[in-house]
Amino acid sequence: MLRTCVAETSISELMDVTGRTNRTKFRNSVLKPMMQAGLIEMTVPDRPRSSNQKYRITERGRALLAGRDTP
Repeated sequence: MLRTCVAETSISELMDVTGRTNRTKFRNSVLKPMMQAGLIEMTVPDRPRSSNQKYRITERGRALLAGRDTP
């Protein structure tokens, strides 16, 4: 999923990639933990429920993909 977030991606697109159908469960079990770990971030952090909200990979997420995870 991190590779998908290299480009700004909507929650619907991320759900399609992972095969998930329940938006609330996906947000709580996948997106929130990844954001708390610093792997992805919102494109509009001031408006988490924005219809234009997308997600993108962070520098830490890029480092993890490159095999050089930083604590």
